[in-house]
Amino acid sequence: MRTLFVYSGEMGHFDFGYDHPYKPERAIKTFDLCTRYGVMNHPWMTVLDPEPLDQNLLTLFHTPELIRAIEKAGRGEFDLEMLEFGLGTKDNPILPGIFNWSLRAAGGTHQAMELILSGQAQTAFNPFGGFHHAMPNQVEGFCYLNDISISLIDALNKNPGLRVAYIDCDAHHGNGVQEAFYDDSRVMVISLHETGKTLYPWSGWETETGKGEGKGFTINVPLEPGTDDEVYAFAFDAVVPPLVRSFAPDIIIAELGADTLISDPLTHLKLTNNGYQQTVRSIRELCPRVIGLGGGGYDLYRTARCWTLAWAILNEVVPVDEFAGLVGGMMFGPEMEVGSLYDYPYLSEGEIKEKAVEEARRVVAYIQEEIFPIHGI
Repeated sequence: MRTLFVYSGEMGHFDFGYDHPYKPERAIKTFDLCTRYGVMNHPWMTVLDPEPLDQNLLTLFHTPELIRAIEKAGRGEFDLEMLEFGLGTKDNPILPGIFNWSLRAAGGTHQAMELILSGQAQTAFNPFGGFHHAMPNQVEGFCYLNDISISLIDALNKNPGLRVAYIDCDAHHGNGVQEAFYDDSRVMVISLHETGKTLYPWSGWETETGKGEGKGFTINVPLEPGTDDEVYAFAFDAVVPPLVRSFAPDIIIAELGADTLISDPLTHLKLTNNGYQQTVRSIRELCPRVIGLGGGGYDLYRTARCWTLAWAILNEVVPVDEFAGLVGGMMFGPEMEVGSLYDYPYLSEGEIKEKAVEEARRVVAYIQEEIFPIHGI
């Protein structure tokens, strides 16, 4: 088994702005933590320095007009017309270098896909990838180029008969990927996310199930604020394994965003990394070939811990603190014991828990009734 960790220290130092929630340095903290816990030091692991994506591939999903506008943003230029593409907003500011940075982030996902499909690797993780909100003619939600959709479309064009399951565990609905494959039965798009009633992008209802040949191949699991590990596990286990096993994908792309955690400043779910680990293990068991992508996660230290655990699980290794007793301090979160990767358990209570359970049951029942029969379940 050869596994790929997509990483560049240079990319990790790219700055979206001191007050912008998206911090690429999460990848640096993750890489350092993986090294500390001995999950980056095995002979089958390769660190892949991402090359920029071939710009000719961008039009597989994005319009030429949007691409030109992002190029202009990457040169630090601005005009009012760029606002039509979502550029120059608080979420997607004009940033010198953003075009080249985004090309490398997308290139990492694309390289991982090609290496896995060619049999040169089995598993990959790109902490710089997962820009699932970018639309064909619009940037949004911190996302400029949709690395997922571009890489998937190219893979489907080159590999007739390929079947891909996209499992989005980010707290935000994967609207850009849904847009790309809403009428395509070759890609099963499953998104578990905080309900659009309370969180951007205000979409992802369980009734959004695809159209045409893709009817039943888009599955949305909106979750209430206060959803904890217990409720999330119920929804995930009831929906994802049966559908993915029935679909029998050749590869899984997993958006492993860590913004579902209780401490995330932008969302309202209440998971710990205990529930996060359970999700990654389940994905790993469903298909031997997996590409994990970073996605969201705006508590930097908890995100680094989550991604370290995800990388360990994808490689079937156990993290061990190689500096235990030598290095102290609260580097990765004051709530934890020194050096610990693991969160304390947490469960919601009262009306918040009751509503979360009730809504999860309702959504699961709808999916089982409306979508399962399409797949013979």
